[in-house]
Amino acid sequence: MTEPGGGRLSRRAAELAPSLIRDIADAGIGRDDVIPLWFGEGCWPTADVVVEAARRALADGDHFYQPDSGKPEFREEISAYYRRIYGAEIHPSRVTVTASGMQAVALVAQALVDPGDRAVVVGPTWPNVGEALRISGAVVIEHTLAPAGDRWSLDLQTLLDRIDTNARLVFLNSPNNPTGWTISTEKLDTLIEHCRRRRVWLITDDVYGRLHHGHRHAPNALTRAEPDDLVISVNSFSKAWSMTGWRLGWITAPASLEFTLAMLTEYNISGVAGFLQAAGIAALQQGEPEIERLQQRLLKLRALVSEHLANIDCVRYLEPEGAFYSFFGVDGMTDSVAAAKSVLAGCGVGLAPGRAFGPHG
Repeated sequence: MTEPGGGRLSRRAAELAPSLIRDIADAGIGRDDVIPLWFGEGCWPTADVVVEAARRALADGDHFYQPDSGKPEFREEISAYYRRIYGAEIHPSRVTVTASGMQAVALVAQALVDPGDRAVVVGPTWPNVGEALRISGAVVIEHTLAPAGDRWSLDLQTLLDRIDTNARLVFLNSPNNPTGWTISTEKLDTLIEHCRRRRVWLITDDVYGRLHHGHRHAPNALTRAEPDDLVISVNSFSKAWSMTGWRLGWITAPASLEFTLAMLTEYNISGVAGFLQAAGIAALQQGEPEIERLQQRLLKLRALVSEHLANIDCVRYLEPEGAFYSFFGVDGMTDSVAAAKSVLAGCGVGLAPGRAFGPHG
């Protein structure tokens, strides 16, 4: 692939797959008559206490470069959050502040992946994950969840068989986007032990960890693993704290990766803005009531969606255990992208096409 003047794109950039979700969204953004359900965000604004913390930090002159790993007080607050919510002792040296959960995924991929490394991804999952791994040169192998009764299910033994000594990492998103599937503590323990024996990295995407319906939080690998296990968690303020546009997240990794992740942050973005970190501190310290309200809203919305979809004969639907998505099939539909475009044009509702989440979508 060439550019004007004879310039050449890198092979990895040239081979990037376009976002099918963005494709649908671009056709509908700006239309007042569209209900936009294509992106993973709710309709609730960020809590006033968080906005005020950012405003106050800016007014107080927090306009300058920050430590690559994040403000020490922010890393300490994340550590305190794990102790308070999960009963887990996470030393602040294990925490790296990032400019979103997406950047956390990208940094982890840069830290771990060499060209040709095998990355096993439990899918269907958010399409950005696979592309971030491919940008770093990974060969992505998807292990697909499957319906079992009235829930999505993970065939753990088949997954373990794929995580052999040739695998570099396994990526797990639970609660899962888009199915809402949530791993059990028993299966999580087995997966951690298997990765420990094989010396394979386990990367957990815990962005929806506080949105496990009917529970305070979902099972979390950081509470089950040893501090020096090859376990890394990526997380974000986007979902549970309703802060999608703020682009603020963090990585929790073995302390041995602290310097590596700091260097990668330096050479990618040179640190996260101080006023954003002030907002994150406020969210952790004072945002729990907002999370509890969101949890209750989502239970009501899940019941509403389930009731309506259950009454449509041609729809195949499994009630999600977590997150805030409904991943359903329609009998006779063979092209989810074309179907999403048709629904947008004919009904004014913007949906994410299932194919965007992997070959089995």
